[in-house]
Amino acid sequence: MVKITISDLSFSYRSRKILDDLNLEVRCSEVLGLVGPNGSGKTTLLKCIDQILKPKGSLLLNGREIGEMSRQEIARFIGYVPQSNTSSSSTTVFDIILMGRRPYMGWRVGESDLDKVAEIVDLLDLDDLAMKDFNELSGGQKQKVLIARAICQEPQVLLLDEPTSNLDMKHQLEVLEIVRDLVKEKGISAVMAIHDLNLASRFGDKLAVLLGGSIYAAGDPRSLLNKELIRTVYGVEALVVKDLDKPYIVPMRSLNGRSAG
Repeated sequence: MVKITISDLSFSYRSRKILDDLNLEVRCSEVLGLVGPNGSGKTTLLKCIDQILKPKGSLLLNGREIGEMSRQEIARFIGYVPQSNTSSSSTTVFDIILMGRRPYMGWRVGESDLDKVAEIVDLLDLDDLAMKDFNELSGGQKQKVLIARAICQEPQVLLLDEPTSNLDMKHQLEVLEIVRDLVKEKGISAVMAIHDLNLASRFGDKLAVLLGGSIYAAGDPRSLLNKELIRTVYGVEALVVKDLDKPYIVPMRSLNGRSAG
């Protein structure tokens, strides 16, 4: 079953076109990895799906135009995790995660909302941070809290913008394993912009390669990732190890002749 359908989508900042005629589908229980060089439009596409930006073209969620939904309705269906976030006031981690319940809460916080926050705190191993000030956390800790807030929304779609950018190796794997398991167990979808091709290959059911605001290629990582694509898209000569479950990329040198090692 298709969760998101993107048709003829374009977006421009004033006269500068950022996305051009994108067509893409994201299915239920699927992790879609958005990959491509800096400036290729990955973050812009996530913001268009969440209607932070208003693109031209069609964006359907379960067959409905996302642009016709209210902000509260979008928040019930879509959880968005930006690259970074700060709070202007002193706010505990618990309260930041509780904000994910806003689309469902009335004037008062219900017992079920508190229980959901406690469940997510435990899931992401944030117990020791729950009562700490969000602004005092490290970049990696903040990233995990923002992911927890999005999960607490119980969305049908998770949008993740570089979810592992501030995390060490252990926590990169931990966070992406949690996202993958939620997608499979709950039947939701995840779209993540990610620089690390090996993490994208390992955790993405499908990849969409963006180049210059257009989709250069899309498909299963096993068939998609090869030396020619990496050379064309990234300007890098690389080895692609195919005898693992998913392709593994070993960059060798950039095309300007310098070693990538």
